[in-house]
Amino acid sequence: MDQQTQLEIEAAAFRRIIKHFQTHTDVQNIDLMNLADFCRNCFSKWYMAEANERGAGMDYDAAREVVYGMPFTEFKEKYQKPATPEQLAAFEVGEKRRKGAAS
Repeated sequence: MDQQTQLEIEAAAFRRIIKHFQTHTDVQNIDLMNLADFCRNCFSKWYMAEANERGAGMDYDAAREVVYGMPFTEFKEKYQKPATPEQLAAFEVGEKRRKGAAS
């Protein structure tokens, strides 16, 4: 496969993932973090980093709007539910594991 085709496939797959996140608003970020160690905010940070690395000058709020399909504050108000004690406990376990892996 040539590089241009690979780039186009990767971009299309990324757009599908973003669309999936935008249409499955019932999936909470904390659940994504607990199950997969990444969430919409992670995608936003990665998007911002790649944009800035290429000189596109993007801030976190703009990157979040790309990923969420709306301003984060609007998404949070409409779709984000309070985390349960079980979700928070699982998140803390994951945070310890992630911090240990980063060392």
